[in-house]
Amino acid sequence: MTKSEKLQQRLLDVERAFTWQELRALLLQLGYVQHEGAGSRVKFDNGNPDHLLSLHKPHPGNELKRYVRRQLIEKLRSGGLIS
Repeated sequence: MTKSEKLQQRLLDVERAFTWQELRALLLQLGYVQHEGAGSRVKFDNGNPDHLLSLHKPHPGNELKRYVRRQLIEKLRSGGLIS
């Protein structure tokens, strides 16, 4: 199992914690490029406007909220990037 597959499995298991660094690593492996915005805003772009992800870095902690993970999972699945 590749590192990317392991990160995908961790993302899909919403009962376990998933950190910003893990999300960033997964998205970079899926071909996204990170663009820093103002404050904690970050965009991830893979060249397809339909797959653009716009997020806030979690703070004060480092773990993604469950609702954010569910939205990410739905977006990545609809784009065919994860199963």
